[in-house]
Amino acid sequence: MTQTTKTQKLLTFEEYLTYDDGTDTRYELVDGELVEMPPESQENSNLARFLFVELLKHFPFYLIAHKDTEIEVAGRRARCRLPDLMVHTEESYAALISATRATLTREMPPPALVIEIVSPGTANRVRDYRYKRTEYAAREILEYWIVDPTDATNYDLPVGGGTV
Repeated sequence: MTQTTKTQKLLTFEEYLTYDDGTDTRYELVDGELVEMPPESQENSNLARFLFVELLKHFPFYLIAHKDTEIEVAGRRARCRLPDLMVHTEESYAALISATRATLTREMPPPALVIEIVSPGTANRVRDYRYKRTEYAAREILEYWIVDPTDATNYDLPVGGGTV
């Protein structure tokens, strides 16, 4: 579930990059507005960790980002997303090495893959299936995976682990 935070004015991308409300709250920037990203459900957290481990079997660990790298995307106004998982290209990873913040701006190369795990609720589904799909395609990200636990027909991840 996401919640829009009321700000005095719409933020530019540059203002977003320097924004600090003194808390550990994580935000996405959507058309200049801060949108709070609350903690995930236990099911979504387990699924993200499972996918992270599976990705480690195919990619070097340093190319995999887990909720720690933002990506600037196009929109009516400033937009920045915080994907659940991302697999960098060597070029997108190299672009962040000297950066002070793990944010892929539009001037930087795109990652190879972005994965979003859909949180419950219609607004979250619309955001991930419609808006983010368009934003990531416009950013020239070649692979976008939508993992939707509510639509999985054979989804079963026991507390102790397992397979999806």
